[in-house]
Amino acid sequence: MNGFEALNQQTLPQRLGANAVLRQRIGADVSRWTVREVGDGNLNLVFILDGETGSVIVKQALPYVRLVGESWPLPLKRSYFEYHALTREAERCPGMVPEVLHFDRQQAIIVMEFLTPHVILRRALIEGRQLPRIAGDLGLFVARTLFRGSDLSMDTRKRKEDLALFADNVELCDITENLVFSDPYFDAKLNHFTTPQLDGIVAELRADRDLKVEAQRLKHLFTANAETLLHGDLHTGSVMVTDTETRVIDPEFAFYGPMALDIGMLLSNFWMSYFSQRGHEESGSREEMRVYLLGVIVETWDTFRAEFSRLWRTERTGILYQRTLFEDQGDQIGAEQALQVVLHSLWTDMLGFAGIEMHRRILGLAHNADFETIGDLDLRARCETKALKLGRHLAVNRHRIQDMTEVNAFVVRLEQEDIQ
Repeated sequence: MNGFEALNQQTLPQRLGANAVLRQRIGADVSRWTVREVGDGNLNLVFILDGETGSVIVKQALPYVRLVGESWPLPLKRSYFEYHALTREAERCPGMVPEVLHFDRQQAIIVMEFLTPHVILRRALIEGRQLPRIAGDLGLFVARTLFRGSDLSMDTRKRKEDLALFADNVELCDITENLVFSDPYFDAKLNHFTTPQLDGIVAELRADRDLKVEAQRLKHLFTANAETLLHGDLHTGSVMVTDTETRVIDPEFAFYGPMALDIGMLLSNFWMSYFSQRGHEESGSREEMRVYLLGVIVETWDTFRAEFSRLWRTERTGILYQRTLFEDQGDQIGAEQALQVVLHSLWTDMLGFAGIEMHRRILGLAHNADFETIGDLDLRARCETKALKLGRHLAVNRHRIQDMTEVNAFVVRLEQEDIQ
């Protein structure tokens, strides 16, 4: 906090005007710079800085949770972890994150490429847009970043040094540990939900011992399994899209954790978008959109599996499942058997994390616009109830669910239920 000062639209040009990279990027005449504040997230200030020759994004962390206010302090160092996560994601999956142009650790400022005409994926899905690239792009991104940030691939020393660096992102891990895995299942102070319409199912979930045990087993995985560098908050609000490009943003929750978390959170948000479509049918049926979203889920998971398998066969140079134990001894079958064991573990963990993510996004502090923008509260609650039921099914039955066809068949049955 020493010397920290929050930016605003008036002070930003003067404070960043001497930066040579910015002047080259957007124009040297600072008097012609204009600033728009566009941040609508839960934590940070975000500005678009326009000059004569271009535009950039300026993001600054605040010393508290913006959604709540100064009563919930939060350290500025989270921008440090976001900066380092962006640089690693850029190396491991080139072209999928915005270019970082400048980082000021003391002022918790990251200046990065302005993505245009990109829009937030969540908003595009609410509007009913069927984007052709998101499944393939995101499946590749998750597979590459998770595999290449793990002991399956990384040099041991570098990985342990990285693990030590990101281990200090304690406060944001604490947010996830409480808001995701615990708060939805009791009357936590910061919870809120559509009431009284959801009161009945909320009481059921909070009395569900099997569900609460599974939520804590998943929390245990989150806290104890430092498998790879995660984005940590990968949802449709952390992705920007056009019809031809997909970019991932906002990895400030990055840390070393269980490999299945990112893919679980992402698919969970697609399932929630599916159930929310009923609340956005003012201009007609969204059945085609629902079919499209189920296809996105299947393609994302299939792409992830295929790319993870390719990397296993071509880039497995770390200390886990060494080639000296398998391929170098002529045992390709053994290497494939080990791959299937790892993929099965990822499958079951992914389902669990996806289920818990649905519960926290409906019952906890931070909600999804997918549901929140449905003005009819009775209709919203019917959409949310179906997602809550799916979340419980995935978390509790994850070890008995065989494949994505089975999951999506269950999703379709839930959507067809007449919930009052």
